Amino acid sequence: MMKTAVLASLVGSAAAFAPASVGRSATSLAAGEKSAALPFLPDPANCQGYVGNVGFDPLGVSNYFPVDYLREAELKHGRMCQLAWLGYVAV
Repeated sequence: MMKTAVLASLVGSAAAFAPASVGRSATSLAAGEKSAALPFLPDPANCQGYVGNVGFDPLGVSNYFPVDYLREAELKHGRMCQLAWLGYVAV
């Protein structure tokens, strides 16, 4: 009984990592592609090809700065925030 439960959970978790079937959807948008995160805004072209891209750039910041710079700045600020929180808790 226990072996079947473990086997069933392993099979179920392995299915989560299987590649999704990508079907082609037939849409005709006159204004171009729309963002998946904000469907009323156009899809930001500068964010294409990056991991985790869902089209979220409502202010169009990627039009003014390189996306690599923005990603690096986000990591730096997140780490500084973690250190600031640790300092706040420690003192």
